[in-house]
Amino acid sequence: MDLTSLGYRTDLALLQLGGTQVEDRGDHLVVRSPHNPKFWWGNFLLLSRVPPPEDTDAWFARFEAEFPEAEHRAFGFDGVDGHVSDLAEFAQRGMHCETATVMSASGVHPPPRPNHEATYRKLSSDDDWAQSIALRVACNDDEENDDPGHLEFTTLRAATNRALTLAGHGAWFGAFVDGRLLSQMGLVAASPGLARFQSVETHPDARGQGLAGTLVERVSRYGFGELGASTLVMVADPDYSAIRLYRSVGFVNGESQLQAERAPAAARSAG
Repeated sequence: MDLTSLGYRTDLALLQLGGTQVEDRGDHLVVRSPHNPKFWWGNFLLLSRVPPPEDTDAWFARFEAEFPEAEHRAFGFDGVDGHVSDLAEFAQRGMHCETATVMSASGVHPPPRPNHEATYRKLSSDDDWAQSIALRVACNDDEENDDPGHLEFTTLRAATNRALTLAGHGAWFGAFVDGRLLSQMGLVAASPGLARFQSVETHPDARGQGLAGTLVERVSRYGFGELGASTLVMVADPDYSAIRLYRSVGFVNGESQLQAERAPAAARSAG
């Protein structure tokens, strides 16, 4: 299956670097992460297109056959210009459907309000990575943190990210103030000339201070320099205010990326 979506192509490239298995079934891909079974977007079906309404139930059955122990449901849809309304049949079955904006940059410039107070550097020590986990938890909403398996998932994801950096595929960077990690993001080489941002997060108490914008600009220069990338890719929520930040340093909108997910029943009832 040949992917047209730059977002999903870079998603899969990074997942595979971290040990995820991708099986090509012709009209869909089975994406499987045995090392982190609670990672919804490491265990999902990627369809070649949004299926016709009459085939929706068959795709749910296919997911259950491929992931018999999974409590979640997750589907991605290849393409470059979809809309949430295209996924009405999935929404009717209790799925949360969304579209993300795939952004790219071939050059960057400083943000309008750079922050010169923080220290910007790569994560390296055990304490750095422990702070990375704590920052991700702080950025999650209460519903996610109420899920007893979410901390395990977050810890496993951090371990995978750290392994990617140790293998030389990229690096995770942080903005530190008085030794405290307040903003973080990763950049990983997805293929020759192409690098993908990951986990762009800023602590809720530190937003609006120019940390993320300054960090994006500095990490981008690492990508163009040390990673040898000619194009950087970032996927963002089109309704999230931070998308303006990415545009302010040189990223431009490209594609739309469609997906549908449903949390495990226990997490839904807790919420």
